[in-house]
Amino acid sequence: IQKNEREARDATRKLPLQSGDIIFQTSESSQSNAIQLATHSPYSHCGIIFKYDKDYFVYEASSKVRELALDRWIAQGKDQTFVVKRLKDAASILSPTNIKKLHQAKDQFYQKEYDRYFSWSNDEIYCSELVWKIYRDALGIEIGQLQLLKDFDFSDPEVRKLLHARYGDKIPLNDTVISPVSIFNSERLFDVKM
Repeated sequence: IQKNEREARDATRKLPLQSGDIIFQTSESSQSNAIQLATHSPYSHCGIIFKYDKDYFVYEASSKVRELALDRWIAQGKDQTFVVKRLKDAASILSPTNIKKLHQAKDQFYQKEYDRYFSWSNDEIYCSELVWKIYRDALGIEIGQLQLLKDFDFSDPEVRKLLHARYGDKIPLNDTVISPVSIFNSERLFDVKM
């Protein structure tokens, strides 16, 4: 391991994190700015943290659903900044048994393709949908308010351009969606101080 990679890994080991934490960042993807504009949020990407021995990993949906070392996940975001949130009742809910249930729920999505159309099926999946469905499937907990696609702000030309490129003239306005900011703003979560 190169020195800077080792230092980054050692630094992330010291963070006050635990399995089940939800991490947010501004991604560097081509759709990131349009998502931020449509959802009125600086955050366009999220995942769930899992701890293995001393190391942390983020389970995310990017090009595919995958698990990425936390330091690498942080490095891929804009300015390497991130925010972590945790269930308010994590101490009682996130028992070893329930963490195992989160693992089992996440495994059903592994290697699925990224859903660029933000549909609600499990055939392909996007980042906030992955987080929402893992918690729902494993523990029956819904984090964040589901919305319809039409609830977002389409006023910016960049947002309209992305929608037109994806859907043409047939935008599925009544499709169910969950955005990173909806999870971020959930009353079930609190900020983990870094």
